[in-house]
Amino acid sequence: MSYASIRYVKREHVVTITLDRPAVHNCIDRAMCAELQHAWKAFRDDDDAFVAIVTGAGARAFSAGWDLNDAAALTGVGPYDRFRVDVYNSEGYCGYTRRVDIFKPIIAAVNGFCFAAGLETALLADIRIAAARAEFGCLERRWNIVAGDGLTARLPLVVGFARAMELLLTGRQIGSEEALRIGLVSEVVPDDRVLARAEELARSICELPQGAIRSDKECVLRGVGRTLEERLRLEAEAVLSMFLRRDRHTLGAGAFVGKEPPRWEHHGL
Repeated sequence: MSYASIRYVKREHVVTITLDRPAVHNCIDRAMCAELQHAWKAFRDDDDAFVAIVTGAGARAFSAGWDLNDAAALTGVGPYDRFRVDVYNSEGYCGYTRRVDIFKPIIAAVNGFCFAAGLETALLADIRIAAARAEFGCLERRWNIVAGDGLTARLPLVVGFARAMELLLTGRQIGSEEALRIGLVSEVVPDDRVLARAEELARSICELPQGAIRSDKECVLRGVGRTLEERLRLEAEAVLSMFLRRDRHTLGAGAFVGKEPPRWEHHGL
């Protein structure tokens, strides 16, 4: 698939997905959604891709959210019916934010405005790094648009119930330092360093054996909403699976005992 609204670049084991509509602050329309669906599947299914970075083109925005010009075009029975089918279909409109089947690490390099559907896209990531100029907010409520692509599901998990409710109900805009303070982002860096820092982090993750990383992320994702007993059982199953693959644990443990670096075959997968 050729892309018009995004860029998909792979260097060694790192994929960078760039939202590429800078003239409209990288707002997300239906065409971009379709491309992002394809791109995230491509990353998930590429055995040689270990980490993904998602960022925005230009100097001002990660993504300012849903393209409201696109939303305004959803009038009449036909367009609305097609939109309704897409919304209820996890593979449809903005369905990429509903993905819970990508167990590889994802990093968001938030280079500017990160509002509404843009914030939902950033919340898809496991780690968020913000440029100093970045701003965040649930601004869609200013236009009476509900959060429909992961905001109400993920934001409370990231910043806690009380802070999530305050941001959701007020539509308040916050800067990068407040985002860092409440745990929405892990790190704030100078504006011109945000992508470079994400790439540094991605490369450091690529140097690790990938099997344990993916197993742990899968346990976290599958454990959301489950009881403590169920989450502990998921971990136990992951440990048993690891021991069934003796090459995974004996190499690492043996290298530790022998005080030498492990030499992984197939990157520990």
